[in-house]
Amino acid sequence: MDDDQHRSDADAGSRKQHVPPPVLAAVAFGVQILLSEKRASSKGSRIAGAIIGGGAGLLMGGAVLEFRRYHTTVNPETLDTSTLVVSGPNRLTRNPMYLGLAGVLTAHAVWRRSWPALIPVALFAAVIDRTQIPAEEAVLQQRFGIEFKRYRAVTPRWFGVPRRTVTKVHR
Repeated sequence: MDDDQHRSDADAGSRKQHVPPPVLAAVAFGVQILLSEKRASSKGSRIAGAIIGGGAGLLMGGAVLEFRRYHTTVNPETLDTSTLVVSGPNRLTRNPMYLGLAGVLTAHAVWRRSWPALIPVALFAAVIDRTQIPAEEAVLQQRFGIEFKRYRAVTPRWFGVPRRTVTKVHR
């Protein structure tokens, strides 16, 4: 068996155990419902939740549109990844779709006025940050090399102010 076949078999085996991020978000949402079932929303919490959810939806939707514009997949672990998308929401965060999912979960917790409903948001973000993102970034590093390394150096994983690159001049 050659190395490529062995790596392909190993990748297929790890994917069998992989839980897709939207499924993790759905489970987190279900837990939120259980944690906040007796909490009623108020007009203010509904407005705040709608604003947060709307922003999260725009972030996710904008990222998906950008990926479609470049004719590449939103799943970097597949062989269909053809372009490193660094524009649109990806200028601000390397993970706009995951940040958007966390935002939707946060919006639900705010809507329901439930502090305990923020626990599944934190757990979702931690699981994605420790398992999903490192696996995806390893694939992107392998596929795009220095281009991804530069992108990773200036763009925050979740959110923050993108850093400027400093080019050293050698004389």
